[in-house]
Amino acid sequence: MNDRSTGILTASLGMSLLMLASCAQLPRDDGALEPIDRGRLPPPDLTLEIAGLGPCTAQEDRSFSLNSQQPVVVLVHGCLASSGRFRSLAEVFALQGQQAICYEYNDRDSLQEVGHDLRLALDRLSQALDHQPMTLIGHSQGGLIARHALRDSGPAAPALLSSPQQLITLSSPFSGISAADHCASTTARLISVGLVVPICMLISGDKWYEITYASDFMRNPGSLNPGVQRHLLVKTDERKSCRAWRQARCLEDDYVFSLEEQALPSHANAPVVAKQVVRAGHAEIVGDSRTVPQKLIDLLQDAGILRRTHPSNETAFRQRLSEIFLAPPIASRQ
Repeated sequence: MNDRSTGILTASLGMSLLMLASCAQLPRDDGALEPIDRGRLPPPDLTLEIAGLGPCTAQEDRSFSLNSQQPVVVLVHGCLASSGRFRSLAEVFALQGQQAICYEYNDRDSLQEVGHDLRLALDRLSQALDHQPMTLIGHSQGGLIARHALRDSGPAAPALLSSPQQLITLSSPFSGISAADHCASTTARLISVGLVVPICMLISGDKWYEITYASDFMRNPGSLNPGVQRHLLVKTDERKSCRAWRQARCLEDDYVFSLEEQALPSHANAPVVAKQVVRAGHAEIVGDSRTVPQKLIDLLQDAGILRRTHPSNETAFRQRLSEIFLAPPIASRQ
């Protein structure tokens, strides 16, 4: 292949990976520094400092307070996001009297290593809460990490194995990210005279090969540990979705991963896996400062993960949601 062809391939690779670099970037949450309203939460009886875990805010102090006799929800963000990005979602749980915390990590690190670190953090949390039930909710890349943390690892983590768990993954590319296909291509490496690998590493960091369809991380996700009672795998049909509108014109689409990219390998589909497809954009499913994640709220309530609101409080609940997400008031689901 001549120099011109090599240049074209390298440029194509660069464009694909630049698309990947913005994979799941979510709009900034201007209220990320504000503390969660604890008015309806059970009174805390312990304060913890566990590496990676902390409040779902952008505050520097990562210690967090919980009631040790109540279940906890752990939210895991995707790439180019943070704990503070899920502040509003954590407050939705707080409105229903349910405590939620977030897991913070460097999204350029190895997914396997981050998943291992999350596993250790969950072990410590489980012991501190006397093995209260835990629910992990991971969005996008966070879903990959959350599932990896709950893999069956035998007797290595007895505390976590004795704690009931539920796993909810949203918009997670379990079959690999198509934009990273070049990173797994031997042909691309040869034609680009080895430039593919450093470009992939520059764009994606240490996870550069793990996010491809060819990696062991994707091909052999392993089985879930016996403590996992359910894995609710939510795939988002992101076709024709939009993040930003102006005068009925879409300025930025909300399409990141196809349904095929979000498919879990067939050999990992254990009986505890329940699948659901939701027509929603990648950012829309978890909401932002302009959009109430109503589809996710309905889904979590239907699944018994988020408590339902008493009919007499429904109007007030909807109004509070609009205030949290700075969105127009929303109508009750019919």
